[in-house]
Amino acid sequence: MLYACVIPPVRSDTQFADMRAAYDALEDEMKTVLEGLTVHHSIAYSRQMLGFKFSDEEQDKLKGAVHPMIRVNPRTKRRSVYVASHANRVTQWPVAEGRLLIWDLVHAATQPHLVYSHEWRPGDLVIWDNLATMHRGTRFDDAKHHRELRRVTTLDVAYDFESLPVTEAV
Repeated sequence: MLYACVIPPVRSDTQFADMRAAYDALEDEMKTVLEGLTVHHSIAYSRQMLGFKFSDEEQDKLKGAVHPMIRVNPRTKRRSVYVASHANRVTQWPVAEGRLLIWDLVHAATQPHLVYSHEWRPGDLVIWDNLATMHRGTRFDDAKHHRELRRVTTLDVAYDFESLPVTEAV
């Protein structure tokens, strides 16, 4: 969730791409290719692409994680593509070939008809499903304009309310 506290007088949107729709739009042949692939995700990789430098110790702490290329929502069973800026490489493929695939998938997922761009106003609250959404902030001059958004992340836990103990009100 993002809550808008301070919004600059210029556009400072956040864009959201529906990765379920991105999966649905893929050709059946591509869906077959992606099934079973895994991707290494690393914040160090995405930040290095922007020119950030990390010490060996920092690199060691930011190893990243491997996730399936195609995620399946445990409740709805709906499939989505799981790539974004942290996606470093496809673990089963040569680095260059995997990065081209990731780039192609991100490009396909961010076609205008698959993206919602939220133009912030003070007091706005936006909630999205991290299992199936890629998001990013758009550029604005943050040295000149102040923007303050508060982020809260919740854990999605399914409760069996039938088995919870019943307590009496006091």
